[in-house]
Amino acid sequence: MSTTPRSAALATVGGYTLLTQIGEGGMGVVHLARRPGGDRVALKVLRPHVVGGEEARQRLEREVSSLSRVRSRWVAEVIDADPWAEVPYVATRYVPGLSLHDHVVEEGPIVGRDLVWFAGCLAEGLASVHEVGVLHRDVKPSNVLMEGRTPILIDFGLARVADDPRLTHTGWLIGTPGYLAPEILYGDDASTASDVHSWAATVAYAGTGRAPFGRGPSMAVMDRVRRGEHDLDGLRGDLHDVVEAALDPDPERRPTLEEILVWLRPQSTQVHRRPVAGPLPEVVETAPMRAAAWPEDETRVEAQPVDWSEDGPEDWPEEGPRTAVLPTEQWSDEQWADQQWAEPAPRVPAVERVRRGLLTLAGGVAVAVGVAAVPYAGLALVLVAVWLLRSGSLAASRVGDRRRLRGRRWYDAPVVLVRAPWDLLRSIPSTLVLQLWALGLAAAAGLLAYAVAAGTTATLLAGAGALVVGLWWGPGGSRVRSPLGRVVRPLSAAPGRWVAGLLLVTVAAGAAAYVLDQRGPWWVPAQDQPVGSRDAAREGVVGGTLDGVQHVSIIR
Repeated sequence: MSTTPRSAALATVGGYTLLTQIGEGGMGVVHLARRPGGDRVALKVLRPHVVGGEEARQRLEREVSSLSRVRSRWVAEVIDADPWAEVPYVATRYVPGLSLHDHVVEEGPIVGRDLVWFAGCLAEGLASVHEVGVLHRDVKPSNVLMEGRTPILIDFGLARVADDPRLTHTGWLIGTPGYLAPEILYGDDASTASDVHSWAATVAYAGTGRAPFGRGPSMAVMDRVRRGEHDLDGLRGDLHDVVEAALDPDPERRPTLEEILVWLRPQSTQVHRRPVAGPLPEVVETAPMRAAAWPEDETRVEAQPVDWSEDGPEDWPEEGPRTAVLPTEQWSDEQWADQQWAEPAPRVPAVERVRRGLLTLAGGVAVAVGVAAVPYAGLALVLVAVWLLRSGSLAASRVGDRRRLRGRRWYDAPVVLVRAPWDLLRSIPSTLVLQLWALGLAAAAGLLAYAVAAGTTATLLAGAGALVVGLWWGPGGSRVRSPLGRVVRPLSAAPGRWVAGLLLVTVAAGAAAYVLDQRGPWWVPAQDQPVGSRDAAREGVVGGTLDGVQHVSIIR
């Protein structure tokens, strides 16, 4: 039998029939397989070069012996394993469902009571793993499967089964930036508090739809983790406070898993059993506990990420969530810039997208009618508003870039205020380009309407509509759409707020249209109408004298 752990080269492994490949990572390939009795399992086929020689397989055997004692409805428990096979494997309960990572991308964040239920179930599963003396050390969204609304913890302990001295003695760590506890990044030993930190980061992702320590280069993310600079906007109530406390950079100040469960159980799982909290029993030495330990004779060096495209094995996964192996060698700035661990933005439901579109369209119509009703003053107000919006967007982008590189600072807001005059000046050239583009479209639309004798009101509406479209989609229009989107998106997220916003905009547009229809455009501050009226444009006047009486004829 081939030792290559790919579904194309294997029909069976250890008596299990491989049905389809469902995942792949640095440790091996995960297949949906059928056991001899007919039940389906998730079969992780481990890479032989990762498992190593006899000593490593003995460690794996001890590890599996501990993991097989985990019995919990919130854990995909180990069913079978053979570390000594030509192709070593570990079989676990198969959970049909998306990972939390993909679930949030497809369905959006988990909210309300479902989020409390999620947090409680995930904590229960983690407690079940701790009870047998094993640390997970890799709790993250891709290692949580969603069975309906219930999370199932997978891959507990298996990310560390290859406790190879060639790795641990050179200071390599395994984990995902943003979900590794800060003490592990410093090179300290893992503990139950480390898993609590990862639990909190995963709950934060579930409730907000984004990684709590942000995106960007791995070093920037890990630096924010070490300083405890997280973003929990979107979490509400007591759960926010619990997650925030569990993300404390100091493991001594974090609540224990038992304390978290005391608070969560009455609101979620209602399961009354006592998990093991605090230090793990010293008699149980498993690979996950040992892999975090640093040798006494080695200098601790901060971990940095592997270049997946250059230095990794040829069979690293090209897509999907990855578990990074972090080496201690130095990297260039260009290499750091390529190491992105960005979480895809959650997909917005179709109904909410429709609400956003309608509210944006209504706002555009209201602006166009307002400009047509008060042409000079309305145009000046719109152009100034575009200048301010673009200046604010540029300032916000600069702050965002700075935060991605070195995290949040207390002085971010004061710096924005101090730099505001410079941002206003800096945005003038690009804003003028956008405004001239939009004014050109408005002039073209107005001339076209005037050419077909559409009348003053129709001409102004055509020009104002073209102006709005040009400012929205013209060169640099993204700097206008972005800040306005920050208003439209939260209004559209809740039906009640959306209805109120849409009603307000519609009333404003209706009032402007009524004034325009009843009295025509108001040319303040000018006194006279600069363009001919509809009648003057479409009618000719012929006059003459007949029998000493002045006669006037109107030719239509």
